[in-house]
Amino acid sequence: MTYPPVYFPKQMNVFIIECIMVLFMSCVTIRTNLCSPNTPSLKTLPLDGHFNFHEVHHAARDFGNRYQFLPVAVLHPKTVSDIATIVRHVWDLGPRSELTVAARGHGHSLQGQSQAHQGVVINMESLKVPQIQIPTGSSPYVDASGGELWINILSESLKYGLAPKSWTDYLHLTIGGTLSNAGISGQAFRHGPQISNVHQLEVVTGKGEVVNCSEEQNEDLFHSVLGGLGQFGIITRARISLEAAPARVKWIRVLYSDFTAFTQDQEHLMSAENTFDYIEGFVIINRTGLLNNWRSSFNSKDPVQASQFKSDGKTLFCLELAKYFNLDKTKIIDEEIENSLSQLSYIRSTLFVSEVAYIDFLDRKKLLENLTQQKGPCYVKGTNFKDFISAS
Repeated sequence: MTYPPVYFPKQMNVFIIECIMVLFMSCVTIRTNLCSPNTPSLKTLPLDGHFNFHEVHHAARDFGNRYQFLPVAVLHPKTVSDIATIVRHVWDLGPRSELTVAARGHGHSLQGQSQAHQGVVINMESLKVPQIQIPTGSSPYVDASGGELWINILSESLKYGLAPKSWTDYLHLTIGGTLSNAGISGQAFRHGPQISNVHQLEVVTGKGEVVNCSEEQNEDLFHSVLGGLGQFGIITRARISLEAAPARVKWIRVLYSDFTAFTQDQEHLMSAENTFDYIEGFVIINRTGLLNNWRSSFNSKDPVQASQFKSDGKTLFCLELAKYFNLDKTKIIDEEIENSLSQLSYIRSTLFVSEVAYIDFLDRKKLLENLTQQKGPCYVKGTNFKDFISAS
C-alpha cells in the first residue's frame, strides 16, 4: 500500500520563513526610525516642547487613509519658537538633506499632506499659545492658536454672544488646517469661505522666520498662506472676524428628482435678497428608506404624503437650508421661510423642518458621529449615517 506524500514540513518551513521576514521588516522599521542620520541633530535642538521618536505611527495616517508615510519624529511644540526652530534647522541643513517637515492638525487631510516620510511631523494641537482672546467692540474678533479647534472657538465666542461668520460642516478641525485649505460650507455664498474672514496671521515661513501678515502688512505672504495647503508657511496664530450669534436655527431639507429644478432653485436662493443663512446641495442614492430615517430629526410638513413617497433606489437631490434667528423674531422668520419655499420646485411631500440651538446645528456632524460610535454605523435613533454624511 502506498501513501500520499506528506507536505507538512514544507508548509512549516514556508510559515517559519514568512515569520522571519515579518520580524525582519519590523526591525528594519524600528532601526530606521531610531538610527536615522537626522535623529542626533534633532535631539540637540533647544525646545520648550519635546520630540517623540517612538510613538510616531499615528502621524503616518490621515483621514484619506490612502498614504502612510512614517516620520522619524513627532514634535509636540509648546511655543511658536519650537516650530520656528525645527523649520530653521531643516532650512540650515540645505537641499542635500532629505529631512522634511509637515504640520498636522486633526489629521483630516486626504492626500498625505500632513505626513512626512522620514521627516518631522509637527503636532499643531500641542500649540495652545496664545490662549483664545476675544476683544469686543464695534468690530469684534478672536485671536487664537493655529492648533486650536473650531469647536473651542465657537464655545468661547458664544459666551460673548458672538461667533465666526463662516464654518466648515465639521468643527473638530484646527484653525490652521482649514485656513490652509479654504474652509467652505453652506455659509460661503454669503460670507465667503473661512479664509475671507481673517484679519491677520502669524506665520512661520520656510526659513524659520516668525512673521505677522495681513492685508496691509506682508500682503503677498498673507494671501499665499491662506488656502496655500501649507506650502508657503505654517499658520501659528489667526485673528478671525466675529459677528452677533443667533440663538436658534430653522433647519430644513427638501428633495428633488429633477436635477435642473434642483440647480435652478439653489441658484435662485443664493442670489435672492432675503434668503437663508445656510444653503448646501448634495446628491443621494437612496436605498435605505430615506424619509423614514429623517423623521427622528425632522418633522414632515405633510406626514401622510411623505409616507406615500416612494424613493428607494432613485437618485435624489437634496437642498439643505438653515435660517438663523432669535426667539423674538420667530413669527417673522416663519413667514419669510414660507415665502421662500413657496417659490421653489421641490417635491412637496418631502419638506422636513427641525428647530435646534445654533451650536447644535453647527456641531451636528460630531453629534451624529458620537451616536454612531455608540449605536453602530447603520442605525442611530432612526437616522441613517450614510445619508447624512453625503452632505459633507
